[in-house]
Amino acid sequence: MNFPLLLEPMVGKPWMYVIFALIGFAFGFVLEMSGFGNSKKLAAQFYFKDLTVLKVMFGAIITAMVLLFTMVGLGVLDFSQVWVNPTYVWPGIVGGLIMGVGFIIGGFCPGTSLVAAATAKLDGVFFVLGVLFGIFMFGETVPFFEEWWNSSYLGRLTIPEWLGLSYGVVVLGIVLMALFMFWGGEQLERIIGKKDLRKEPRLRYAAAATLVAGAIGVIMIGQPTTEDKWALVAPVKEVALDNREVQIHPGELLKIMADDQLRVVISDVRPEQEYNLFHISGARNVPLDTLGNAIPEMHARQALNTIFVVVSDNEAAATDAWKTLTAESVPNTYILEGGINNWIATFGKEDPAIQPVPASFAASESASYATEQLNYTFPAALGDRYLASAPNPHEWELEYLPKVKLEMKRDKSGGGCG
Repeated sequence: MNFPLLLEPMVGKPWMYVIFALIGFAFGFVLEMSGFGNSKKLAAQFYFKDLTVLKVMFGAIITAMVLLFTMVGLGVLDFSQVWVNPTYVWPGIVGGLIMGVGFIIGGFCPGTSLVAAATAKLDGVFFVLGVLFGIFMFGETVPFFEEWWNSSYLGRLTIPEWLGLSYGVVVLGIVLMALFMFWGGEQLERIIGKKDLRKEPRLRYAAAATLVAGAIGVIMIGQPTTEDKWALVAPVKEVALDNREVQIHPGELLKIMADDQLRVVISDVRPEQEYNLFHISGARNVPLDTLGNAIPEMHARQALNTIFVVVSDNEAAATDAWKTLTAESVPNTYILEGGINNWIATFGKEDPAIQPVPASFAASESASYATEQLNYTFPAALGDRYLASAPNPHEWELEYLPKVKLEMKRDKSGGGCG
């Protein structure tokens, strides 16, 4: 069994909503029992008198992080299927400052204000009303700063990718940083809040040691490589390859490219010099050895109606690229059947500038796609300025077996703080 689990196919919509409601109720109940529905307790952290919020929230974060990447390392969970908020640097900084100031003034964050409102605390009720009013005003005014709001976009960026470190090292570093913050928070509580630390449970030291051990375990287990991920899905996906379920005809690619309801991303994995000679209009050059760098951006687009198509001279390199993207859980990924050679054989017959090399397959359906060789010559490296690069879809009536089946990627299910 792999995670994340899809509840709707497992139990159906009614029970799925019941499970969500029970989880939400349990979370709110725990927050209330922990005192997080009390604005005075929440605001006390900003005066360094009671750092419970810091310790609880950071404790939850590092515990979930250690467990998550342990499961990823064991091959139980696919991290690429976990929603990671896209990074917008400056809007994120400004938004964080606004929320922080609101937290200090109001004594709540959005989640804890709902807990307070649910227990009929007036300050919580008014805070929730303020949140709703703020959401309304944001929605009404966003057109005035929408360009800035979408600026400094870095996509699905994680700390390991940013620092160029392994996930295990980053997990251990964050755990140690959090434990140091916990120690510092307790010292502030002792000095400013006059708290007697001798009354604190000693079990917290065992919990800290367990987290450090877990983080070290993440380093030792490591994270699965693309090859490891492919090995897990190969029994199913190799069948799709052998049955040619993912190799789409040039005519189908042309059709979906002309569909206004779809976004088609064509990745030409050939060397740059061949891409410069000729490529399909709109295709981007992503050589096979650099394909891994493009995967985070592809994941960031998965919530859209996006179809990814990989292209090479024939199919060998494109098949390798398809395996990489499939292993990394990029959905809606297909291979151009016969590659560029088949595309030109289909749409380039009337272009006198493009000539077949001697003994080329010349659109033979029995030709082997297992090797990579460009079977046409070009008078100049004109890229997508050849007629065959951008055929008019209204001028072509081709027979083929449609294979594209759009699979929608799950978007985030929620956000915010507790």
